[in-house]
Amino acid sequence: MSARRIFARPARYAAIAPYVWMVLFFLVPFGFVLKISLSQTAIAQPPYVPLFDLTEGWQAFEAALAQLTPDNFKLLVSDSLYISSYLRSIVVAVTATLILLLIGYPIAYGMARLPQRWQPIAMMLVIVPFWTSFLIRIYAWINILQHDGLLNKVLLALHLVSAPVVWLSTDTAMYIGIVYSYLPFMILPLYATLAKLDGTLLEAAADLGSSPRQAFWLVTFPLSLPGVGAGALLCFIPIVGEFVIPDLLAGSGSMMIGQTLWLEFFTNKDWPVAAAAAVALLLLLVPPLLLYDRLQRRQLGGTG
Repeated sequence: MSARRIFARPARYAAIAPYVWMVLFFLVPFGFVLKISLSQTAIAQPPYVPLFDLTEGWQAFEAALAQLTPDNFKLLVSDSLYISSYLRSIVVAVTATLILLLIGYPIAYGMARLPQRWQPIAMMLVIVPFWTSFLIRIYAWINILQHDGLLNKVLLALHLVSAPVVWLSTDTAMYIGIVYSYLPFMILPLYATLAKLDGTLLEAAADLGSSPRQAFWLVTFPLSLPGVGAGALLCFIPIVGEFVIPDLLAGSGSMMIGQTLWLEFFTNKDWPVAAAAAVALLLLLVPPLLLYDRLQRRQLGGTG
């Protein structure tokens, strides 16, 4: 057996490994969730019918299959609770992503302009928060934003406010938590794009009479759009389904879809409706996921 054949088999197995992973840990669980979403709520364990029992034969399987219904999906588009939850999730995700872009772009741009020996240190400072538990970081913000927390103490000491400001259980607190938590996801793709830009292009723009501001908008920003798109989608997609931050920091006036899913699953015990909401959320995120994949492929193609 030749050496080429010996090394070809491990390479072939490595190539199919991602597909096996997707089938086992995405498609199969999604199939269970999809089946539950087409079932009916029941006071039982598990709390839905029908149940598929392959040991009872094909006829029993067909009978159970005939009981599946899309009524739960019809409920999603007719009940204002779910419509408002999806709309609020999208609005929050879009708003937070724009804030993240406004904050993350200057930071990434500054990192890319640093001397080479300082750039790894700057990247390390961005990544360091990931070394702490996500829940611990969010609970730390509860202490910072509470009535007698650090933020109000600083504002009072600087005489910027005359009385403590109410931060907790507001949308402002939620946006602070989201921006803090997802800022590295915006900075890193932007930095990766900006760090690869050819500096001679800016020199050529200056030679042609462009001011630094004009060179930025005509050269730097257009060339960084793949990083902008990747960072925006990398933040937008998980923020839509965010549960922990809105639940701990935001008010209870209106819920995002992640909180609605939790309510249906664990409080109302309505698994079929919750599963339908989860499937609808996934379908809502498919276009951004495809767009993100396309941007990644284009960026890799450009660098290759």
